[in-house]
Formats: sequence, C-alpha cells, structure tokens
Amino acid sequence: MKLKLSLATALLALAAFASAQVADDVKKTAEDTGHETKKVTKKAVHGTKKAAHKTGEATEDAAKKTSEATEDAAKKTGHAVKKGAKKTASGVKKGAEKTEDAVKK
Repeated sequence: MKLKLSLATALLALAAFASAQVADDVKKTAEDTGHETKKVTKKAVHGTKKAAHKTGEATEDAAKKTSEATEDAAKKTGHAVKKGAKKTASGVKKGAEKTEDAVKK
C-alpha cells in the first residue's frame, strides 16, 4: 500500500510539474507572440506614415502643376482677349471713319 501511495504521490507531483512547465511554455509563447506582433505593428505604422507623407508630397506637386497650368492658360486667354479687343477697336475705328466720310459727302 505504501508503494502505491508513493507512486500516486510521485505521479501527482510529476503531473503538477508537467502542468507548471506547460503553463510556463504557454506564457513564454504568448509573450513572444506579443513581442512579434508589436514589432510588426510598428513596421506597419511606419509604412503607413511613410505612404501618407509621399501622398502628401504628390498632392502638393500636382497642385503646383495645376496652378502653373491654370496661370499659363489665363495668360493665353488674356492675350487672346487683348488681340480681339484691338481688332474690334480697329474695326470700330474704320467703321467710324467710313461713317464720317459718308456724312461729309
């Protein structure tokens, strides 16, 4: 009976030790997983920040190009209007001169 009791006690002690070892292994694995997750998250956040910065720069460049193109178009439009106004003024002047000549006759 003593032998059975000793074996049972030893078996329980071994089971308790194995259980504690498994718990310790699970805890270490969880800690390692958490550490790796933290590293991956940091890299993802860094990548997102970098992409956002590049997007901002690209948007800024596009806005600058659009502004320059709009300015050029406005200058060309102004030049065309100016030319048209000169031609209109010249035509009106010629018409006025012809009317004046006709009135004088």
